[in-house]
Amino acid sequence: MTTDPRPIVALLIARSATVSTAESLTGGRLAALLTSVPGASACVTGGVVAYATAVKVAVLGVPLELVAAHGVVSRECATAMATGARDLLGTTYAMATTGVAGPDPQEGHPAGHVWVAVAGPEGTETRLLDLDGDRAEVQDGTCREALSVLEGILTREEPTLG
Repeated sequence: MTTDPRPIVALLIARSATVSTAESLTGGRLAALLTSVPGASACVTGGVVAYATAVKVAVLGVPLELVAAHGVVSRECATAMATGARDLLGTTYAMATTGVAGPDPQEGHPAGHVWVAVAGPEGTETRLLDLDGDRAEVQDGTCREALSVLEGILTREEPTLG
């Protein structure tokens, strides 16, 4: 894991912003990374581990029609998960992870095929990942990339001093 959650938590706190997570293949690891930072309670409100499709639909509000049309391993599902978590938990930002940790394929996608999404006030940013390694390496890589997307958004949105 190369992306350090500490500067992300610091940026969120400095802006009085909050974050939540909606995790499938990472099973709570992303929330655990964020909450490992002292003081994270000032910005992390919670998360949903939506490993099963039924939880994505019932708790996060991912439409069944979206799942039928695109599957759960898709940009569309990642976007709906992030938006659903942001709405459900009332946060400024929400990060979502969905994909295939392996070893077996899912929905015709190989292990390491992962979508991450970050929903925020300016919209939702997604990233398709093609990760190598075993389950743990795919999960760690997914968390690293999700943090990277959020950090990129926060850095771009950083107010300039004038």
